[in-house]
Amino acid sequence: MTGRRGIAQVLAEARARLDRLGPTEVTHAQRAGAVLVDIRPVAQRVAGGQIPGALVIERNVLEWRFDPTSDARLPIADRYDLPLIVYCEEGYTSSLAAAALQDLGLFRATDLVGGISAWRAAGLPLQVAPEAP
Repeated sequence: MTGRRGIAQVLAEARARLDRLGPTEVTHAQRAGAVLVDIRPVAQRVAGGQIPGALVIERNVLEWRFDPTSDARLPIADRYDLPLIVYCEEGYTSSLAAAALQDLGLFRATDLVGGISAWRAAGLPLQVAPEAP
């Protein structure tokens, strides 16, 4: 059938649009004002920690929290040029999420190559994530 694409193709197309950043580049971007966004579910955050200073916005509400036209947006999500760096566990879901943010017009959205696993492997700081209430 025509029009069908596998997830590998969808992922490749998403990543082709992103200026993905490695862990060290993310630390520089964060210091320069980029917003780091952890989209992992609570169980993964509790098990593996989280990056200090990251906002926790689970994947299922990400677009609503960052769309400048959404009634459910975060106060910081008031412009389309907001530099956003999304991360997940390994860097797959975050690529799709960053591309979805770009689809909304957030043209500076990207993700962390390799996710928090790459961050951890680079020896960068982590903090304990609080458990869900």
